[in-house]
Amino acid sequence: MSLTLLAVQALNGLQLGLLLFLIAAGLTLVFGVMDFINLAHGAQYMTGAYLAVFFYGHTGHFGAALALALLAALALGLVLEALVWRRLYDRPHLDQVLATFGVILILTEGARALFGPSPLSLPRPEILSGAVPLMAGLNYPVWRLAIIAAGLAAALGLWLMVARTRLGMQVRAGADDAAMIGALGVDVARLFRAVFGLGAMLAGFAGVMAAPVLAVEPDMGDGVLILAFVVIVIGGVGSIRGAFIAALMVGLVDTLGRSLSTDVARLFLSPAAANDAGPAVASMLVYVLMAAVLFARPQGLFPARAG
Repeated sequence: MSLTLLAVQALNGLQLGLLLFLIAAGLTLVFGVMDFINLAHGAQYMTGAYLAVFFYGHTGHFGAALALALLAALALGLVLEALVWRRLYDRPHLDQVLATFGVILILTEGARALFGPSPLSLPRPEILSGAVPLMAGLNYPVWRLAIIAAGLAAALGLWLMVARTRLGMQVRAGADDAAMIGALGVDVARLFRAVFGLGAMLAGFAGVMAAPVLAVEPDMGDGVLILAFVVIVIGGVGSIRGAFIAALMVGLVDTLGRSLSTDVARLFLSPAAANDAGPAVASMLVYVLMAAVLFARPQGLFPARAG
C-alpha cells in the first residue's frame, strides 16, 4: 500500500472514530448514569439523518436543516424519555432491551413508510464541497475534514460541559452513584431528562454529518450501534474520555484493518487464499481489540470513577 493511500485510510479511520464518538458519548452517559440500556440509540442516529433530509427539502439550506434537525432530535429524545424511558428506569435490563427494540421497529418502519425504502442523500453545502490538497497526490474531500473538525469540536465542548459545569458535576456524580446524588437533593428526574436529550441530540448530529457521505436508509443505524457498544466496553461505561479514545481506536483499527488485512495475508498465504482470508480477518479485528482490552482491563480503559 502506498503512503498516500495509507494517509487517506488513516483520515477515514479518524472520521469514522469521531462519528462513533458522537453516538457513543450519549450512549455511555445514559448507560453510566442511569444503568439504562438504550438499543434505540442507533435509530436516533438514523432519525437525525432523515430529519436533515426532510428539512433540507423544505428550506434548501444546509445550515437551517442542521439546526432544525438538531432541535427535532432533541425534542424526539425528550418525548421518548417522557413516554417510554421513564417507565423503564426501575425495570430489569431485559425489559429495557425489549422496549427499546420495539422503539427501533417503530422508528425504522416509520421512516420507511414516510420516506420509502430507497436510499436518500443529503447534498453537501457548497462551501464545503470539493477537495483540498493535503500532500503530493492526495486530495481529500472537504466535507470529511469538516466531519473531523465537527467531531473534535463536539468532543471539546462535551468535555468542558462534563468537567467545568454544574450539570457535568452531577453527571459525573450520577455515573458513580445516582441514588446518592438524589439523596443529596439533586433533581434526578431532571438530570435524566438532560442526559437523554443530550444523547439524542449527539446521535442526531452524527446522523446529519454522515448523511452527505453515507446513504440515508432505515437500517443505517444497526451496524453503527454495535460499534458504539464496542466503544463503550473498551473505553469504560460512563467515561467520556474513554469513549473518545476508544472511538478513535475502533475507527482506525476497523478502517486500516480492512485496507491492510489482505496485503498482510499475502505475506503468508497464496493470493487466492489471502483474498478470502483478509476480509474475514478484517471484520474481526475490532472484536479482537475489545477482547484484548477486556483481558487486560475488565472495566475498560477509563472506567467512570477514573474518567
